[in-house]
Amino acid sequence: MHQLTKYVLDELNKNGDVTKAPQMQAYMKTSQPFYGVQSKLRKQIFRDAIKKCPITTRDKWEKAILELWNGTHREAMYQALEVAKRYKKYHNEDAWQLYEKMLRTATNWDTVDWLSSNLIGVLVDKYRHFETNIWEWTDDKNFWVRRAAILVHLKHKEKTNTKLLSQTILKLAHEKEFFIRKAIGWVLRQYSYTDADWVKQFIADYDDKLSGLSKREGLKAINRKNI
Repeated sequence: MHQLTKYVLDELNKNGDVTKAPQMQAYMKTSQPFYGVQSKLRKQIFRDAIKKCPITTRDKWEKAILELWNGTHREAMYQALEVAKRYKKYHNEDAWQLYEKMLRTATNWDTVDWLSSNLIGVLVDKYRHFETNIWEWTDDKNFWVRRAAILVHLKHKEKTNTKLLSQTILKLAHEKEFFIRKAIGWVLRQYSYTDADWVKQFIADYDDKLSGLSKREGLKAINRKNI
């Protein structure tokens, strides 16, 4: 076990709150237990960990991430995501396999959304050939992977591949799954801050294909500005 992993797990265990833990678990509707360590303290534990137990190689970076990701408690997974994001020098094409492995073992929106927007989406922005993989995800049997195919565009702003985004949305728009419909609306709303006219036209053009939820979410920021 990497020293950083051991430090983080020890601190999470030591600072756990038995009152908050079941509440956090219930909120996420998961069978995975929580220590009961909230965000502010988790971030402090992470900052202390990287100072006391620095990661110096890619292999050690991946090792620490996977050890935390495979931990028994949810907060360990959150810490794995923090480690992954922190060490930007390892954010290159070689990270793709690791990120996809994490995505395929994520089981809820909290970890899926972080991976999609903060890690995978950043990688796709740098290495556009991964857009081929993203398109393949639209056929995946795992709806969290299909959700990720939408949310990777979330932070691309003016560099958004609108052709791929529109193709992805239209391919998945028929799905009744809440998390797919919500993701479509979310990414449209986010892109409306960059190009409101494109979003308005897209929703108007495909009014009959998009769910009410997706349209409401997609137009939320635009309608707020118009009030």
